[in-house]
Amino acid sequence: MNSVIKQLAIIGPTASGKSDLAIKIAKKINAYILSIDSLSIYTGIDIVSAKPSKYELNSVKHFGIDILKPSDYFSVDIFINLYKDVVFTCQKNNKNLVIVGGTSFYLKSLMQGLSALAKTSEDISKKVELRLKNLQECYEFLLKKDSEYMKNISPNDSYRIEKALLIYEASNLTPSEWFQQNPPKPIIENLDIYNIDVDRKVLRDRISKRTAKMLSLGLIDEVCDLEKRYTRLPHSMNSIGIVEVLEYLDGYVTKEQMIENISIHTAQLAKRQQTFNRTQFDNITSAPLEELEKIILSRF
Repeated sequence: MNSVIKQLAIIGPTASGKSDLAIKIAKKINAYILSIDSLSIYTGIDIVSAKPSKYELNSVKHFGIDILKPSDYFSVDIFINLYKDVVFTCQKNNKNLVIVGGTSFYLKSLMQGLSALAKTSEDISKKVELRLKNLQECYEFLLKKDSEYMKNISPNDSYRIEKALLIYEASNLTPSEWFQQNPPKPIIENLDIYNIDVDRKVLRDRISKRTAKMLSLGLIDEVCDLEKRYTRLPHSMNSIGIVEVLEYLDGYVTKEQMIENISIHTAQLAKRQQTFNRTQFDNITSAPLEELEKIILSRF
């Protein structure tokens, strides 16, 4: 097995052309693609996420797409485990790896790493499982023990409450104390990151056109189907494109207002993504889309 693979990341705001560029690069450098998109990971959220077409997905092997139901829980630690599995597959098949997507927070988490969790016994796991039957009581207990850590966790977030309780029961340390004594270790180091630099006016125009395309592809029907299957409760149902359609279906806005709201909220997201990408990474090369392919290939 080849233990060394080459990796690079392509990031940029929504509608900047990341997926097309990633596929072009992957074909030329014998690579698989790992998506870092918070919506493409879900089956059924296709139009809303602007997921690559079946033809594109078949042209280069993709990971991180269509692996969870919209009602399933997804977190950074789940993503990191996915990344490790993908790297193993690349090594086994002598493939390089292109990481691409708009959720750069996941990329940042790979470079920062996560703290190791406390080792738990079967008895501790059972004890925690029993206590979690009263989630509110567990939350209040942890809030008293470690208010600083728990203030960022919702009283209904059973996944994170369970993690915090497991840490406390296994180590007799509060989560804050545990993470202070067990700092995170980077999962990946020295990764070349390429950011698509795009003018905001151009981006707004592309977002507007993409919104219109989403509508023509059946956006409203997709959201109706998602609501029917999963209700409005899952976190994924609070995403841009879904929320605005639900407002329209509820009669709060006209179709024209819905379209405008999707474009406005997507543009606001793009602005936040651009700020994050510009401020959170050190080893980054920014250039317009039409120049990045040549830059990447010249360095690979």
